[in-house]
Amino acid sequence: MCQLLGMNCNTPTDICFSFTGFQARGGLTDEHQDGWGIAFFEGKGVRQFLDSQASAQSPIAELVKNYPIKSMNVISHIRKATQGQISLENTHPFMRELWGRYWIFAHNGNLKNFRPSLEGTFLPVGNTDSELAFCFMMQELRKKFGNREPSDELLFDFLAELTAEIGKLGEFNFLLSNGRALFAHSSTQLTYVIRQAPFKKVSLKDRELKVDFSEVTTPDDCVAVIASLPLTEDESWQTMQSGSLWWFENGRVQRCSVTVPGPESSYGT
Repeated sequence: MCQLLGMNCNTPTDICFSFTGFQARGGLTDEHQDGWGIAFFEGKGVRQFLDSQASAQSPIAELVKNYPIKSMNVISHIRKATQGQISLENTHPFMRELWGRYWIFAHNGNLKNFRPSLEGTFLPVGNTDSELAFCFMMQELRKKFGNREPSDELLFDFLAELTAEIGKLGEFNFLLSNGRALFAHSSTQLTYVIRQAPFKKVSLKDRELKVDFSEVTTPDDCVAVIASLPLTEDESWQTMQSGSLWWFENGRVQRCSVTVPGPESSYGT
């Protein structure tokens, strides 16, 4: 199975510490060796780094680990392939434009017999179930709301409906961001932690590295970190309930919706 890492903040923040532990899981402390990627929102722009080799051996991952890019929304992914060959076009996260914004998506899981009808506005380049699901979600959002971006509340409500329907076909853990909010769906396994004052010293699980966040933050900072499995030893990571969709903005949880998928879906064959 793949693993996910996301960050949502109230002020531009670098992800170097968390990414250092996450990178190790791509072939050093875990078996996810089939590629990796990361995307940073900066204003309306996105910096995206992808590599089809294992993150633990990737020179690009080393660059990212030591390059303090500051962002309010970050999504990263390390891959253990279930559908689609190991190649750059099948490497997460994926990016599309909708309503004049870039959207970033990464998926952990396996959607069996997922065969939605695509109308041509959004098409996959690779051959993963993940990119197919992302294109379908973008298509359905445009069909639902047209060319006018909906309110955050309406967007979240429809995402919850769409996610529950797709989730009937298998494991559908994902991270999705439009540069303002970050949405996280826990199908089988996803955790999060909110870092806020009073900040403390924290140690990684996968590397011998410790940081005192009180020395590198301000009292007003608030950072949400989402990961498939906890990255640190000494923080209270919360396990997201199976079937739950979460909306993070400005480093805090805005809403959570729990929908348990039924046995059938209209998007399968």
